[in-house]
Amino acid sequence: MKRVSPLFLVLLVLGFFFATYNLLTMIIHYKTSTSEQWDLSNPFIQMPGNLMEGEGSNSKYHVALTATDAPYSQWQCRIMYYWYKKVKEMPGSDMGKFTRILHSGKPDNLMEEIPTFVVDPLPEGLDRGYIVLNRPWAFVQWLEKAMIDEEYILMAEPDHVFVNPLPNLARGKHPAGFPFFYIKPSDHKHVIRKYYPEEKGPVTNIDPIGNSPVIIKKSVLEKIAPTWMNISLRMKDDPVTDKAFGWVLEMYAYAVASALHDVHHILHKDFMLQPPWDTEVGKKFIIHYTYGCDYNLKGELTYGKIGEWRFDKRSYLSGPPPRNLSLPPPGVPESVVRLVKMVNEATENIPNWDTLNRG
Repeated sequence: MKRVSPLFLVLLVLGFFFATYNLLTMIIHYKTSTSEQWDLSNPFIQMPGNLMEGEGSNSKYHVALTATDAPYSQWQCRIMYYWYKKVKEMPGSDMGKFTRILHSGKPDNLMEEIPTFVVDPLPEGLDRGYIVLNRPWAFVQWLEKAMIDEEYILMAEPDHVFVNPLPNLARGKHPAGFPFFYIKPSDHKHVIRKYYPEEKGPVTNIDPIGNSPVIIKKSVLEKIAPTWMNISLRMKDDPVTDKAFGWVLEMYAYAVASALHDVHHILHKDFMLQPPWDTEVGKKFIIHYTYGCDYNLKGELTYGKIGEWRFDKRSYLSGPPPRNLSLPPPGVPESVVRLVKMVNEATENIPNWDTLNRG
């Protein structure tokens, strides 16, 4: 084996340091931003100005998520699909059919368990290690080739769990989206203007969203998706943009693409909660377990430090979490307890849980 140079090791350590620092900064900001900036008594943060009062939609929506054939993606998809089936027929749900859009280019061992549509990945090397770049390309292919009965589509992700029946939150041609505190187009005007020219209007026209969760009319997404894909590739190809947006680049690309097509989202803060920062489930619809949950045995959250008790999806990169995870200690917020209980219920009831998708 070749000897690793000291310079490479130094650069690697620095890279991990800055990545960790940026994540901690975003986490700490998240804790304060939701209560300081948003009116928590109002489920709507922003409504498009031309939305007629009372205009709504009771149409069914198709649940779609993109995924790979890696064990890390598979076990999350299995839990997500389990809760989709449980919630789908509950009163208040407008869920239609379900599709896992598999962008690995070939069938995997979950084809019989989860409704799946196989699409091609981007050409080798084009994603530059940023696998999420395959998401818009996957949706483009699925929209072009699949038979989709529903008029609306919910773009979801494997690490989403349905915690309450989800109605169709879209209103006619206006999609429903979730406002992310870290998507701030106005803070990156010099970058945004490379893709959103001044003649289209102010940068504030761009919603602070990603593509998921979003409920959107199929005909509207068919127009946005190719633009979303092209802008994602352009952004990744530009070093300045890539550095500015990092791991949320594809989210910015969707927001810009929507604005270019004059599509404005209803920003719905109750669409989703993200433990451990959102502590109560309440009437929210989706638990997004993207953040690690680390606590000491007193039930206190430990910032940036592995806790005496923890649940973090990244602890299970090569295979699924075991059945019957230990519950959090007393004092841990309801949202985290509910999440672990839901994971435990799913893993207890999904056949071949421990063996089917272990890498």
